[in-house]
Amino acid sequence: MKRRTLLGSLGATVAAPALVGAQGKYPDRPIRLVIPFPPGGPTDIIGRLAAEKLSAVLGQNVLPDNKAGAAGSIGAVDVKNAKPDGHTFLFATSSTHAINPTAMVKSPYDPVNDFVPVSSICVNPLILVAHPSMPDTVKGLVELMKKNPGKYSYGSSGTGGITHLAGEYLKSVVGGMDVVHVPYRGSNPALQDLLAGNIAWFFETVSTSLQHHRAGKLRILGFAHDKRTPAAPDIPTMIEAGAPGYQAYTFNLILAPAGTPQNVVDTMSAATRKIMDDKSFIEALEKIAAVPILDTSPAGTAKFIATELAKWAPVIKASGVRIE
Repeated sequence: MKRRTLLGSLGATVAAPALVGAQGKYPDRPIRLVIPFPPGGPTDIIGRLAAEKLSAVLGQNVLPDNKAGAAGSIGAVDVKNAKPDGHTFLFATSSTHAINPTAMVKSPYDPVNDFVPVSSICVNPLILVAHPSMPDTVKGLVELMKKNPGKYSYGSSGTGGITHLAGEYLKSVVGGMDVVHVPYRGSNPALQDLLAGNIAWFFETVSTSLQHHRAGKLRILGFAHDKRTPAAPDIPTMIEAGAPGYQAYTFNLILAPAGTPQNVVDTMSAATRKIMDDKSFIEALEKIAAVPILDTSPAGTAKFIATELAKWAPVIKASGVRIE
């Protein structure tokens, strides 16, 4: 994987006071990083790790604050309504800034105009997992689905979520696949039903499925990114496995409320660049198969959001998903 030059821990420590001092008194008190999902999931794990690293760089505590609910919208609205003084940020995800704005009948926030892009952290690619009774390749699975329209089902963590839309996106990429969608209340129930053979396949994250794959209880058929993951280099990408151009992932970005001063954005953006040059942070991301985003700049983050909104809007519309 292409990486930036890694800073030594001494260099990062020395640079931190200069970073803060260059912006006067900012930050002069603890910063709140709103994580729009419950504790324990990938977004929470990565958000807490980023907060810890940012605290060391900024010389002020960056405190994770879980504001879960409504597919991330509660946390997004919390930040939208916060005072734009540089002490509240959103740890944005694919739900908040790629899916909800299109899928919701009436979104309570504008993903572009209500926030200021600060920096990008990573993407967390999904994997296609299948029951052991299914073919052991993506091509084989797709062929079986096409030959048996309506016979098989795939699961998801819920209607309108990334794991559901990843399945719909696969159908659009390969064409001609008639498969029944079965939504669950979270990924774990879907995983349990897959292990029991009640559904044929679904999309999930590497961290929750790799041990079952190694034990032969399910099969990981493809990694939904353009490069293989160091966490499981034997697993082909979906592109290699026969799904042209297929990539599907959650992501994590840092955004501020609209109106946040430029010096604050610049300071937080510079701090993020420093943690992305921290070898231990990158290794922690790779351990859970997350992929660092190379362009962490505010402009790069804005472009990333625009690209993801444009990518998922037609998938959402074609699926008929409408979230009240």
